Amino acid sequence: WPLAISTLSDLALFKKSLDTPALKHLGQMTDLLYTEKDLVTSLKDYIRAEENKLERVKRWADKMDSLTATATQDPEGFLGHPVNAFKLMKRLNTEWGDLESLVLSDTTDGFISNLTIQRQHFPTEEDQTGAAKALLRLQDTYRLDANTISTGDLPGKYHMTVEDCFELGKIAYSDVDYYHTELWMAQALKQLDEGEESPLDKVLVLDYLSYAIYQQGEIERALEYTRKLLSLDPEHQRAKGNLKYFEFQLEKQRKVEEEKAQKQKERGKRETTETKKEKKKSKAQTAFQLIPERKKYEMLCRGEGIKMTPRRQSRLFCRYYDNNRNPKYLLAPVKQQDEWDRPYIVRYLDIISDKEIERVKQLAKPRLRRATVHDPQTGKLTTAQYRVSKSAWLTGYDDPMIDMINQRIEDLTGLEMDTAEELQVANYGVGGQYEPHFDFGRKDEPDAFKELGTGNRIATWLFYMSDVAAGGATVFPDVGAAVWPKKGTAVFWYNLFASGEGDYSTRHAACPVLVGNKWVSNKWIHERGQEWRRPCGLSESE
Repeated sequence: WPLAISTLSDLALFKKSLDTPALKHLGQMTDLLYTEKDLVTSLKDYIRAEENKLERVKRWADKMDSLTATATQDPEGFLGHPVNAFKLMKRLNTEWGDLESLVLSDTTDGFISNLTIQRQHFPTEEDQTGAAKALLRLQDTYRLDANTISTGDLPGKYHMTVEDCFELGKIAYSDVDYYHTELWMAQALKQLDEGEESPLDKVLVLDYLSYAIYQQGEIERALEYTRKLLSLDPEHQRAKGNLKYFEFQLEKQRKVEEEKAQKQKERGKRETTETKKEKKKSKAQTAFQLIPERKKYEMLCRGEGIKMTPRRQSRLFCRYYDNNRNPKYLLAPVKQQDEWDRPYIVRYLDIISDKEIERVKQLAKPRLRRATVHDPQTGKLTTAQYRVSKSAWLTGYDDPMIDMINQRIEDLTGLEMDTAEELQVANYGVGGQYEPHFDFGRKDEPDAFKELGTGNRIATWLFYMSDVAAGGATVFPDVGAAVWPKKGTAVFWYNLFASGEGDYSTRHAACPVLVGNKWVSNKWIHERGQEWRRPCGLSESE
Protein backbone atom coordinates (compact mmCIF):
# COMPACT_ATOMS: atom_id res chain seq x y z
CA TRP A 1 0.00 0.00 0.00
CA PRO A 2 1.69 3.25 -1.08
CA LEU A 3 2.57 5.61 1.72
CA ALA A 4 1.01 9.06 2.06
CA ILE A 5 4.32 10.91 1.85
CA SER A 6 5.39 14.52 1.72
CA THR A 7 9.02 15.59 1.84
CA LEU A 8 8.57 18.61 4.04
CA SER A 9 11.54 18.94 6.32
CA ASP A 10 10.70 22.54 7.10
CA LEU A 11 9.33 21.54 10.52
CA ALA A 12 11.14 24.48 12.11
CA LEU A 13 10.24 27.10 9.51
CA PHE A 14 6.99 28.13 11.10
CA LYS A 15 7.46 27.71 14.84
CA LYS A 16 4.89 30.44 15.28
CA SER A 17 2.25 28.46 13.40
CA LEU A 18 -0.76 27.81 15.58
CA ASP A 19 -0.62 24.34 17.09
CA THR A 20 -4.08 23.52 15.84
CA PRO A 21 -5.55 20.05 15.67
CA ALA A 22 -7.21 19.33 12.34
CA LEU A 23 -10.78 20.39 12.22
CA LYS A 24 -13.29 17.65 11.48
CA HIS A 25 -13.82 17.39 7.75
CA LEU A 26 -17.01 18.88 6.37
CA GLY A 27 -18.73 15.49 6.00
CA GLN A 28 -18.33 14.84 9.73
CA MET A 29 -19.43 18.36 10.57
CA THR A 30 -22.55 17.92 8.41
CA ASP A 31 -23.37 14.82 10.46
CA LEU A 32 -22.95 16.90 13.62
CA LEU A 33 -25.53 19.40 12.33
CA TYR A 34 -28.08 16.58 11.92
CA THR A 35 -27.16 15.26 15.37
CA GLU A 36 -27.88 18.69 16.83
CA LYS A 37 -31.18 18.89 14.89
CA ASP A 38 -32.19 15.52 16.39
CA LEU A 39 -31.32 16.75 19.88
CA VAL A 40 -33.42 19.90 19.38
CA THR A 41 -36.41 17.72 18.36
CA SER A 42 -35.85 15.57 21.46
CA LEU A 43 -35.58 18.68 23.64
CA LYS A 44 -38.88 20.03 22.25
CA ASP A 45 -40.56 16.70 23.04
CA TYR A 46 -39.29 17.03 26.61
CA ILE A 47 -40.57 20.62 26.85
CA ARG A 48 -44.02 19.53 25.58
CA ALA A 49 -44.12 16.72 28.16
CA GLU A 50 -43.16 19.19 30.92
CA GLU A 51 -45.78 21.68 29.72
CA ASN A 52 -48.46 18.94 29.71
CA LYS A 53 -47.48 17.96 33.24
CA LEU A 54 -47.57 21.57 34.45
CA GLU A 55 -50.93 22.10 32.73
CA ARG A 56 -52.41 19.13 34.63
CA VAL A 57 -50.94 20.41 37.92
CA LYS A 58 -52.30 23.90 37.17
CA ARG A 59 -55.81 22.55 36.46
CA TRP A 60 -55.71 20.59 39.75
CA ALA A 61 -54.54 23.68 41.66
CA ASP A 62 -57.30 25.84 40.13
CA LYS A 63 -59.93 23.22 40.99
CA MET A 64 -58.70 22.90 44.58
CA ASP A 65 -58.44 26.67 44.98
CA SER A 66 -62.09 27.04 44.03
CA LEU A 67 -63.15 24.10 46.23
CA THR A 68 -61.27 25.16 49.36
CA ALA A 69 -62.47 28.75 48.98
CA THR A 70 -66.07 27.51 49.06
CA ALA A 71 -65.49 24.93 51.83
CA THR A 72 -63.74 27.32 54.21
CA GLN A 73 -66.64 29.81 54.13
CA ASP A 74 -68.70 27.36 56.22
CA PRO A 75 -66.50 24.41 57.16
CA GLU A 76 -69.04 22.72 59.43
CA GLY A 77 -71.88 23.10 56.96
CA PHE A 78 -69.67 21.82 54.14
CA LEU A 79 -68.49 18.75 56.03
CA GLY A 80 -72.02 18.13 57.35
CA HIS A 81 -72.74 16.70 53.89
CA PRO A 82 -71.60 13.04 53.79
CA VAL A 83 -70.44 13.26 50.12
CA ASN A 84 -68.18 16.21 50.94
CA ALA A 85 -66.75 14.36 53.94
CA PHE A 86 -66.08 11.28 51.79
CA LYS A 87 -64.46 13.32 49.01
CA LEU A 88 -62.19 15.13 51.48
CA MET A 89 -60.94 11.76 52.78
CA LYS A 90 -60.51 10.52 49.22
CA ARG A 91 -58.63 13.60 48.09
CA LEU A 92 -56.22 13.55 51.02
CA ASN A 93 -55.74 9.80 50.97
CA THR A 94 -55.53 9.20 47.22
CA GLU A 95 -55.70 12.23 44.96
CA TRP A 96 -52.97 14.28 46.64
CA GLY A 97 -50.80 11.14 46.45
CA ASP A 98 -51.51 10.92 42.73
CA LEU A 99 -50.59 14.59 42.34
CA GLU A 100 -47.34 13.98 44.22
CA SER A 101 -46.50 11.14 41.80
CA LEU A 102 -47.31 13.41 38.85
CA VAL A 103 -45.06 16.20 40.14
CA LEU A 104 -42.25 13.72 40.85
CA SER A 105 -42.65 11.92 37.51
CA ASP A 106 -39.50 12.25 35.36
CA THR A 107 -40.17 13.36 31.79
CA THR A 108 -36.44 13.73 31.05
CA ASP A 109 -35.79 10.04 30.35
CA GLY A 110 -36.23 10.23 26.56
CA PHE A 111 -34.19 13.39 26.18
CA ILE A 112 -31.39 12.33 28.54
CA SER A 113 -31.03 8.86 26.98
CA ASN A 114 -30.88 10.42 23.48
CA LEU A 115 -28.32 12.96 24.66
CA THR A 116 -26.20 10.21 26.21
CA ILE A 117 -26.26 8.18 22.97
CA GLN A 118 -25.40 11.19 20.80
CA ARG A 119 -22.68 12.47 23.15
CA GLN A 120 -20.22 9.89 21.81
CA HIS A 121 -20.30 11.76 18.48
CA PHE A 122 -19.82 15.19 20.05
CA PRO A 123 -16.65 17.19 19.30
CA THR A 124 -13.99 17.19 22.00
CA GLU A 125 -12.39 20.10 23.85
CA GLU A 126 -9.51 19.71 21.36
CA ASP A 127 -11.94 20.12 18.42
CA GLN A 128 -13.37 23.31 19.94
CA THR A 129 -9.89 24.72 20.55
CA GLY A 130 -8.92 23.76 17.00
CA ALA A 131 -11.93 25.61 15.55
CA ALA A 132 -11.09 28.69 17.64
CA LYS A 133 -7.46 28.67 16.53
CA ALA A 134 -8.57 28.29 12.91
CA LEU A 135 -10.58 31.51 13.32
CA LEU A 136 -7.55 33.29 14.77
CA ARG A 137 -5.38 32.01 11.92
CA LEU A 138 -7.89 33.31 9.36
CA GLN A 139 -8.02 36.63 11.17
CA ASP A 140 -4.25 37.05 10.74
CA THR A 141 -3.92 35.75 7.19
CA TYR A 142 -6.78 37.81 5.77
CA ARG A 143 -6.27 40.84 8.06
CA LEU A 144 -9.78 40.75 9.48
CA ASP A 145 -10.65 42.79 12.53
CA ALA A 146 -12.63 41.14 15.32
CA ASN A 147 -15.70 43.30 14.61
CA THR A 148 -15.85 42.16 10.95
CA ILE A 149 -15.89 38.52 12.04
CA SER A 150 -18.21 39.00 15.02
CA THR A 151 -20.93 41.10 13.38
CA GLY A 152 -21.35 38.85 10.33
CA ASP A 153 -19.69 40.91 7.60
CA LEU A 154 -18.28 37.73 6.04
CA PRO A 155 -20.45 35.73 3.59
CA GLY A 156 -23.16 33.70 5.32
CA LYS A 157 -25.68 34.33 8.09
CA TYR A 158 -24.25 34.30 11.58
CA HIS A 159 -23.62 36.48 14.60
CA MET A 160 -21.10 36.02 17.38
CA THR A 161 -22.38 36.68 20.89
CA VAL A 162 -20.44 38.24 23.76
CA GLU A 163 -19.84 34.72 25.11
CA ASP A 164 -18.43 33.60 21.72
CA CYS A 165 -15.98 36.50 21.65
CA PHE A 166 -15.03 35.90 25.28
CA GLU A 167 -14.42 32.20 24.60
CA LEU A 168 -12.08 33.00 21.70
CA GLY A 169 -10.20 35.47 23.90
CA LYS A 170 -9.95 32.88 26.68
CA ILE A 171 -8.55 30.22 24.34
CA ALA A 172 -5.94 32.71 23.10
CA TYR A 173 -5.14 33.59 26.74
CA SER A 174 -4.63 29.89 27.59
CA ASP A 175 -2.22 29.73 24.66
CA VAL A 176 -0.30 32.77 26.05
CA ASP A 177 -1.41 34.65 22.92
CA TYR A 178 -2.06 38.05 24.48
CA TYR A 179 -2.41 39.82 21.12
CA HIS A 180 -5.55 37.86 20.19
CA THR A 181 -6.73 37.87 23.81
CA GLU A 182 -6.84 41.68 23.64
CA LEU A 183 -8.63 41.73 20.25
CA TRP A 184 -11.44 39.41 21.34
CA MET A 185 -11.87 40.67 24.89
CA ALA A 186 -12.10 44.20 23.45
CA GLN A 187 -14.79 42.97 21.03
CA ALA A 188 -16.72 41.32 23.88
CA LEU A 189 -16.52 44.59 25.84
CA LYS A 190 -17.67 46.59 22.80
CA GLN A 191 -20.77 44.40 22.40
CA LEU A 192 -21.55 44.68 26.12
CA ASP A 193 -21.20 48.47 25.91
CA GLU A 194 -23.63 48.47 22.97
CA GLY A 195 -26.24 46.83 25.19
CA GLU A 196 -26.08 43.18 24.13
CA GLU A 197 -27.59 40.97 26.82
CA SER A 198 -25.18 38.46 28.28
CA PRO A 199 -24.66 36.47 31.49
CA LEU A 200 -21.04 37.71 31.40
CA ASP A 201 -20.28 40.90 33.24
CA LYS A 202 -17.88 43.62 32.18
CA VAL A 203 -15.70 43.11 35.25
CA LEU A 204 -14.54 39.67 34.10
CA VAL A 205 -13.90 40.87 30.54
CA LEU A 206 -11.97 43.93 31.76
CA ASP A 207 -9.88 41.72 34.04
CA TYR A 208 -8.66 39.63 31.08
CA LEU A 209 -8.34 42.67 28.82
CA SER A 210 -6.20 44.77 31.17
CA TYR A 211 -3.84 41.87 31.88
CA ALA A 212 -3.44 41.02 28.15
CA ILE A 213 -2.60 44.65 27.39
CA TYR A 214 -0.11 44.78 30.27
CA GLN A 215 1.61 41.61 28.98
CA GLN A 216 2.17 43.41 25.65
CA GLY A 217 4.01 46.19 27.48
CA GLU A 218 1.31 48.89 27.30
CA ILE A 219 1.16 49.78 30.97
CA GLU A 220 -0.71 53.06 30.50
CA ARG A 221 -3.61 51.40 28.66
CA ALA A 222 -3.63 48.50 31.13
CA LEU A 223 -3.94 51.06 33.94
CA GLU A 224 -6.84 52.79 32.14
CA TYR A 225 -8.82 49.52 31.86
CA THR A 226 -8.01 48.58 35.47
CA ARG A 227 -9.51 51.89 36.62
CA LYS A 228 -12.64 51.14 34.56
CA LEU A 229 -12.86 47.75 36.26
CA LEU A 230 -12.59 49.31 39.73
CA SER A 231 -15.27 51.87 38.89
CA LEU A 232 -17.62 48.89 38.39
CA ASP A 233 -16.32 46.79 41.29
CA PRO A 234 -14.34 48.90 43.83
CA GLU A 235 -13.65 45.83 46.01
CA HIS A 236 -12.04 43.73 43.28
CA GLN A 237 -8.91 42.51 45.08
CA ARG A 238 -6.75 41.62 42.07
CA ALA A 239 -7.59 44.88 40.31
CA LYS A 240 -6.71 46.89 43.43
CA GLY A 241 -3.33 45.15 43.57
CA ASN A 242 -2.79 45.62 39.82
CA LEU A 243 -3.65 49.32 40.06
CA LYS A 244 -0.85 49.95 42.55
CA TYR A 245 1.59 47.78 40.59
CA PHE A 246 0.80 49.43 37.23
CA GLU A 247 1.11 52.92 38.74
CA PHE A 248 4.48 51.98 40.23
CA GLN A 249 5.72 50.51 36.93
CA LEU A 250 4.50 53.54 34.98
CA GLU A 251 6.28 55.93 37.31
CA LYS A 252 9.44 53.85 37.07
CA GLN A 253 9.19 53.90 33.27
CA ARG A 254 8.77 57.68 33.20
CA LYS A 255 11.84 58.18 35.42
CA VAL A 256 13.97 55.98 33.15
CA GLU A 257 12.82 57.94 30.08
CA GLU A 258 13.52 61.28 31.79
CA GLU A 259 17.02 60.16 32.80
CA LYS A 260 17.70 58.96 29.28
CA ALA A 261 16.55 62.29 27.79
CA GLN A 262 18.67 64.21 30.29
CA LYS A 263 21.80 62.20 29.43
CA GLN A 264 21.30 62.81 25.72
CA LYS A 265 20.87 66.50 26.37
CA GLU A 266 24.04 66.66 28.47
CA ARG A 267 26.10 64.89 25.84
CA GLY A 268 24.76 67.40 23.32
CA LYS A 269 24.41 64.82 20.61
CA ARG A 270 23.56 66.33 17.29
CA GLU A 271 22.90 64.41 14.13
CA THR A 272 25.52 65.38 11.52
CA THR A 273 24.82 65.61 7.81
CA GLU A 274 26.93 62.49 7.35
CA THR A 275 24.81 60.55 9.86
CA LYS A 276 21.64 61.68 8.07
CA LYS A 277 23.03 60.45 4.76
CA GLU A 278 23.93 57.12 6.34
CA LYS A 279 20.41 56.75 7.75
CA LYS A 280 18.87 57.60 4.39
CA LYS A 281 21.07 55.01 2.71
CA SER A 282 20.16 52.45 5.37
CA LYS A 283 16.42 53.11 4.86
CA ALA A 284 16.78 52.65 1.12
CA GLN A 285 18.55 49.34 1.61
CA THR A 286 15.83 48.18 4.04
CA ALA A 287 13.14 49.01 1.47
CA PHE A 288 14.79 46.72 -1.05
CA GLN A 289 15.20 43.82 1.33
CA LEU A 290 13.21 40.71 0.44
CA ILE A 291 9.80 40.40 2.03
CA PRO A 292 9.77 37.42 4.44
CA GLU A 293 8.15 34.31 2.95
CA ARG A 294 5.36 34.25 5.53
CA LYS A 295 4.34 37.80 4.57
CA LYS A 296 4.45 37.00 0.86
CA TYR A 297 2.34 33.90 1.47
CA GLU A 298 -0.30 35.90 3.37
CA MET A 299 -0.28 38.72 0.79
CA LEU A 300 -0.87 36.27 -2.05
CA CYS A 301 -3.66 34.59 -0.08
CA ARG A 302 -5.34 38.02 0.13
CA GLY A 303 -4.91 38.59 -3.61
CA GLU A 304 -2.12 41.11 -3.08
CA GLY A 305 1.58 40.97 -3.90
CA ILE A 306 3.59 40.60 -7.06
CA LYS A 307 1.78 41.27 -10.31
CA MET A 308 2.96 39.91 -13.66
CA THR A 309 4.07 42.61 -16.13
CA PRO A 310 1.85 43.15 -19.21
CA ARG A 311 4.74 41.91 -21.39
CA ARG A 312 4.95 38.60 -19.51
CA GLN A 313 1.16 38.34 -19.33
CA SER A 314 0.91 38.72 -23.11
CA ARG A 315 2.89 35.48 -23.45
CA LEU A 316 0.27 33.45 -21.60
CA PHE A 317 -2.25 31.73 -23.85
CA CYS A 318 -5.26 29.43 -23.82
CA ARG A 319 -5.67 26.65 -26.35
CA TYR A 320 -7.38 23.40 -27.32
CA TYR A 321 -4.91 20.69 -26.38
CA ASP A 322 -4.54 17.10 -27.64
CA ASN A 323 -0.99 16.35 -26.33
CA ASN A 324 0.70 15.79 -29.68
CA ARG A 325 -2.34 14.27 -31.36
CA ASN A 326 -3.19 11.73 -28.68
CA PRO A 327 -5.94 9.57 -30.29
CA LYS A 328 -8.30 10.11 -27.35
CA TYR A 329 -8.23 13.88 -27.78
CA LEU A 330 -8.00 14.33 -31.55
CA LEU A 331 -11.76 14.82 -31.98
CA ALA A 332 -12.39 16.35 -28.56
CA PRO A 333 -9.30 18.25 -27.39
CA VAL A 334 -9.34 19.62 -23.85
CA LYS A 335 -9.26 23.30 -22.89
CA GLN A 336 -5.87 24.32 -21.50
CA GLN A 337 -4.72 27.73 -20.29
CA ASP A 338 -1.40 29.08 -19.02
CA GLU A 339 -1.53 30.23 -15.40
CA TRP A 340 2.14 31.22 -14.95
CA ASP A 341 5.32 31.22 -16.99
CA ARG A 342 8.18 30.53 -14.51
CA PRO A 343 7.54 27.90 -13.21
CA TYR A 344 5.28 26.88 -16.05
CA ILE A 345 1.85 26.14 -14.56
CA VAL A 346 -1.07 25.13 -16.78
CA ARG A 347 -4.75 24.68 -15.95
CA TYR A 348 -7.07 22.18 -17.66
CA LEU A 349 -10.72 23.25 -17.72
CA ASP A 350 -13.75 20.90 -17.46
CA ILE A 351 -11.33 18.02 -16.95
CA ILE A 352 -13.25 16.11 -14.25
CA SER A 353 -17.05 15.77 -14.27
CA ASP A 354 -19.45 16.44 -11.39
CA LYS A 355 -20.34 12.73 -11.38
CA GLU A 356 -16.67 11.76 -11.01
CA ILE A 357 -16.14 14.36 -8.29
CA GLU A 358 -19.08 13.05 -6.27
CA ARG A 359 -17.87 9.45 -6.61
CA VAL A 360 -14.31 10.35 -5.54
CA LYS A 361 -15.66 12.25 -2.52
CA GLN A 362 -18.01 9.38 -1.67
CA LEU A 363 -15.09 6.92 -1.72
CA ALA A 364 -12.82 9.22 0.27
CA LYS A 365 -15.16 10.39 3.04
CA PRO A 366 -15.10 7.20 5.18
CA ARG A 367 -11.28 7.10 4.94
CA LEU A 368 -10.46 10.74 5.64
CA ARG A 369 -7.81 11.08 8.33
CA ARG A 370 -5.62 13.95 9.55
CA ALA A 371 -3.19 14.62 6.68
CA THR A 372 0.39 13.55 7.38
CA VAL A 373 3.80 14.60 6.10
CA HIS A 374 7.04 12.67 5.87
CA ASP A 375 9.58 13.67 8.53
CA PRO A 376 13.05 13.15 6.99
CA GLN A 377 14.62 13.06 10.46
CA THR A 378 12.68 10.00 11.68
CA GLY A 379 11.58 8.57 8.33
CA LYS A 380 8.05 8.27 9.73
CA LEU A 381 4.71 9.82 8.81
CA THR A 382 3.61 12.49 11.24
CA THR A 383 1.00 15.23 11.53
CA ALA A 384 2.28 18.80 11.32
CA GLN A 385 0.89 22.14 12.46
CA TYR A 386 1.45 23.63 9.00
CA ARG A 387 -0.82 21.06 7.30
CA VAL A 388 -4.39 21.30 8.57
CA SER A 389 -6.58 19.09 6.40
CA LYS A 390 -7.97 15.57 6.14
CA SER A 391 -6.83 13.21 3.39
CA ALA A 392 -7.46 9.74 1.97
CA TRP A 393 -5.78 7.61 -0.69
CA LEU A 394 -7.66 5.90 -3.52
CA THR A 395 -6.65 3.17 -6.00
CA GLY A 396 -8.19 1.46 -8.99
CA TYR A 397 -9.13 -1.42 -6.67
CA ASP A 398 -11.55 0.95 -4.89
CA ASP A 399 -13.38 1.84 -8.10
CA PRO A 400 -12.60 1.50 -11.85
CA MET A 401 -13.30 5.24 -12.12
CA ILE A 402 -9.99 5.94 -10.32
CA ASP A 403 -8.14 4.02 -13.08
CA MET A 404 -9.97 6.13 -15.68
CA ILE A 405 -8.89 9.36 -13.92
CA ASN A 406 -5.28 8.14 -13.67
CA GLN A 407 -5.30 7.23 -17.38
CA ARG A 408 -6.60 10.71 -18.24
CA ILE A 409 -3.67 12.29 -16.37
CA GLU A 410 -1.25 9.99 -18.26
CA ASP A 411 -2.80 10.83 -21.63
CA LEU A 412 -2.59 14.58 -21.05
CA THR A 413 0.85 14.76 -19.42
CA GLY A 414 2.47 11.95 -21.39
CA LEU A 415 3.95 10.66 -18.13
CA GLU A 416 3.92 7.11 -16.74
CA MET A 417 1.36 6.57 -13.94
CA ASP A 418 2.48 3.10 -12.81
CA THR A 419 5.23 4.61 -10.65
CA ALA A 420 3.11 7.54 -9.42
CA GLU A 421 1.66 7.69 -5.92
CA GLU A 422 -2.02 6.85 -5.50
CA LEU A 423 -4.65 9.55 -5.92
CA GLN A 424 -4.72 11.58 -2.72
CA VAL A 425 -8.02 13.27 -1.82
CA ALA A 426 -7.91 16.15 0.66
CA ASN A 427 -10.62 18.16 2.36
CA TYR A 428 -9.84 21.56 3.80
CA GLY A 429 -12.58 22.90 6.07
CA VAL A 430 -12.70 26.47 7.37
CA GLY A 431 -9.16 27.40 8.42
CA GLY A 432 -7.67 24.36 6.64
CA GLN A 433 -4.28 25.12 5.11
CA TYR A 434 -0.91 23.75 3.99
CA GLU A 435 1.92 26.24 4.53
CA PRO A 436 4.81 26.76 2.03
CA HIS A 437 6.55 23.51 1.09
CA PHE A 438 8.23 21.62 -1.73
CA ASP A 439 6.69 18.51 -3.25
CA PHE A 440 10.07 17.11 -4.32
CA GLY A 441 12.93 15.80 -2.14
CA ARG A 442 15.89 18.17 -1.92
CA LYS A 443 19.57 17.27 -1.94
CA ASP A 444 19.71 17.29 1.86
CA GLU A 445 16.93 14.62 1.85
CA PRO A 446 18.53 11.78 -0.16
CA ASP A 447 16.26 9.14 1.41
CA ALA A 448 12.99 11.05 1.00
CA PHE A 449 11.35 8.44 -1.29
CA LYS A 450 13.75 5.56 -0.79
CA GLU A 451 11.03 3.17 0.39
CA LEU A 452 9.01 3.73 -2.80
CA GLY A 453 11.97 3.05 -5.10
CA THR A 454 10.51 5.30 -7.80
CA GLY A 455 12.84 8.30 -7.61
CA ASN A 456 11.91 11.87 -6.88
CA ARG A 457 8.59 13.58 -7.55
CA ILE A 458 8.96 14.87 -11.09
CA ALA A 459 5.56 16.59 -11.34
CA THR A 460 2.32 17.45 -9.53
CA TRP A 461 -1.25 17.22 -10.89
CA LEU A 462 -3.93 18.88 -8.74
CA PHE A 463 -7.70 18.57 -9.30
CA TYR A 464 -10.01 21.24 -7.82
CA MET A 465 -13.20 19.41 -6.87
CA SER A 466 -15.13 22.35 -5.39
CA ASP A 467 -15.48 26.08 -5.66
CA VAL A 468 -14.51 27.99 -2.53
CA ALA A 469 -16.58 30.98 -1.36
CA ALA A 470 -13.50 32.82 0.00
CA GLY A 471 -9.82 31.92 0.39
CA GLY A 472 -8.24 28.57 -0.45
CA ALA A 473 -5.88 29.66 -3.26
CA THR A 474 -2.74 27.69 -4.19
CA VAL A 475 0.11 30.20 -4.04
CA PHE A 476 3.80 30.17 -5.01
CA PRO A 477 5.43 32.76 -2.69
CA ASP A 478 8.85 32.85 -4.40
CA VAL A 479 7.41 33.94 -7.77
CA GLY A 480 4.15 35.63 -6.75
CA ALA A 481 1.77 33.23 -8.48
CA ALA A 482 -1.72 32.58 -7.10
CA VAL A 483 -4.01 29.91 -8.58
CA TRP A 484 -7.63 30.08 -7.38
CA PRO A 485 -9.86 27.00 -6.99
CA LYS A 486 -12.39 26.38 -9.76
CA LYS A 487 -14.48 23.25 -9.65
CA GLY A 488 -13.84 20.75 -12.45
CA THR A 489 -10.39 22.11 -13.33
CA ALA A 490 -6.87 20.82 -12.67
CA VAL A 491 -3.43 22.44 -12.58
CA PHE A 492 -0.13 20.79 -13.52
CA TRP A 493 3.53 21.72 -13.07
CA TYR A 494 6.94 20.07 -13.11
CA ASN A 495 8.80 19.97 -9.78
CA LEU A 496 12.08 18.96 -11.42
CA PHE A 497 13.95 20.32 -14.42
CA ALA A 498 14.61 17.86 -17.25
CA SER A 499 18.09 17.44 -15.77
CA GLY A 500 16.55 16.01 -12.58
CA GLU A 501 17.50 19.07 -10.51
CA GLY A 502 14.77 20.48 -8.28
CA ASP A 503 12.95 23.63 -9.39
CA TYR A 504 12.95 25.70 -6.19
CA SER A 505 10.47 28.19 -7.67
CA THR A 506 7.75 25.52 -7.27
CA ARG A 507 7.63 26.04 -3.49
CA HIS A 508 3.91 26.46 -2.89
CA ALA A 509 1.18 26.58 -0.25
CA ALA A 510 -2.57 26.08 0.19
CA CYS A 511 -4.10 29.23 1.69
CA PRO A 512 -6.57 28.87 4.59
CA VAL A 513 -10.20 28.47 3.57
CA LEU A 514 -11.96 31.59 4.83
CA VAL A 515 -15.54 30.67 3.94
CA GLY A 516 -16.66 27.40 2.37
CA ASN A 517 -15.31 23.94 1.80
CA LYS A 518 -12.34 22.98 -0.37
CA TRP A 519 -11.98 19.53 -1.94
CA VAL A 520 -8.88 18.69 -3.98
CA SER A 521 -7.24 15.52 -5.23
CA ASN A 522 -3.66 15.26 -6.40
CA LYS A 523 -1.33 12.89 -8.15
CA TRP A 524 2.38 12.99 -7.37
CA ILE A 525 4.24 11.64 -10.41
CA HIS A 526 7.71 10.10 -9.94
CA GLU A 527 10.89 9.92 -12.08
CA ARG A 528 11.01 6.16 -12.74
CA GLY A 529 9.34 5.23 -16.01
CA GLN A 530 9.75 8.73 -17.49
CA GLU A 531 13.19 8.08 -19.06
CA TRP A 532 11.81 7.98 -22.61
CA ARG A 533 8.78 10.16 -21.96
CA ARG A 534 10.76 13.13 -20.63
CA PRO A 535 14.41 12.62 -21.57
CA CYS A 536 17.08 14.05 -19.28
CA GLY A 537 18.41 17.54 -20.06
CA LEU A 538 22.07 18.33 -20.59
CA SER A 539 22.28 21.31 -18.22
CA GLU A 540 21.11 21.78 -14.62
CA SER A 541 18.49 24.41 -15.43
CA GLU A 542 17.21 22.67 -18.56
